[in-house]
Amino acid sequence: MTARAADRARYDRATAHLDAPVAIVDLEAFDANADDLVRRAGGKPIRVASKSVRCRALLERVLARDGFAGIMSYTLAESLWLARSGFDDVLLAYPSADRSAFAELAADPKLASSVTVMIDDPAQLRLIDEARGDGREEVRVCLELDTAYKILGGRVRIGALRSPLHSPVQVAALARAVARRPGFRLVGVMAYEGHVAGVGDAVAGHPARSRAIRLMQTAARKELAARRAETIRAVRAVAPDLEFVNGGGTGSVQHTAAERAVTEIAAGSGLYVPRLFDNYTSFSGRPAALFAQPVVRRPGVGTVTVLGGGYPASGAAGPDRSPVPYLPEGLRYDPQEGAGEVQTPLLGAPADDLLIGDKVWFRHAKAGEMCERFDALRLVEGDRVTATVPTYRGEGHTFL
Repeated sequence: MTARAADRARYDRATAHLDAPVAIVDLEAFDANADDLVRRAGGKPIRVASKSVRCRALLERVLARDGFAGIMSYTLAESLWLARSGFDDVLLAYPSADRSAFAELAADPKLASSVTVMIDDPAQLRLIDEARGDGREEVRVCLELDTAYKILGGRVRIGALRSPLHSPVQVAALARAVARRPGFRLVGVMAYEGHVAGVGDAVAGHPARSRAIRLMQTAARKELAARRAETIRAVRAVAPDLEFVNGGGTGSVQHTAAERAVTEIAAGSGLYVPRLFDNYTSFSGRPAALFAQPVVRRPGVGTVTVLGGGYPASGAAGPDRSPVPYLPEGLRYDPQEGAGEVQTPLLGAPADDLLIGDKVWFRHAKAGEMCERFDALRLVEGDRVTATVPTYRGEGHTFL
């Protein structure tokens, strides 16, 4: 029996009393992935990206482990909710225009001391001030450095379109604007190198493309390390008490941690290890988060149909954004139908051994987004479900 077949047998036994659709997190794999992130971080703390987890119980579990400290959130409303729930170090990774939430933040000492907001434009400071109302609490601020790798005089850009602040001079100028403005305190700088941390460098069946990605990432890491160090020197000249410099992501933990300017690493997807992280040479993890759909039809030889399953991930549309049939091994989509909203045909020899009511296990393309489809996660230890915990959705929250 292969390791994957053994996992399937465990998951089927653990959830035999549960009807599908059902979502699980294998705690042994989750904890092993957490240990691997800590090892790769080389002693620097890891700030957990909540959008990749979307479950308070699992955020609490990982933050109780050595090597993890703080949360990186994705909306201001979520940040305030987490702070009210007892998380006392929440960095909002994206700028917000949520005026009512800014009013709450500026009016509550506990929230204001626990939550740090992200800016990359003086207009965002003005929006916050206009939203304050009667709230006069000091707002903690982090600046975002654009990490894109620019070549050919800037005519070619590799990296996400995020912050407009690309040079140390631009970041330092905004740091001075924060320092001059009453009611704000500059506490951090963030730089997320998504073109390194979020792009696999070993794409199956594409050796030339994979080599090109590795060459690009090596050059991009070198350029960013120098520019990030220069940026932090310039910002510390304005704000010598800067509390943190955040960088990285699951795919670049060890590389980013090696930079002296960086004080902490962001990671979250590496806890669940979705399918997009199968294409990396720098690390390998254990799939920890899966969902099962029930077999409801047997249309013919080598074919079964499961209920639903069309849970695409965000990003540019393409086959890599679909969940992947994972267990039993050897199933594939019908290319004419793909993953469907209410039914999904699956092809392959293993289909002939599946009965009506059996479970087919899938891995989502990206971490966290699976939780928007389920209100609970079943936590599996060995071949038993030992706990059921709500996702954000299960607690009544859909922040985006």
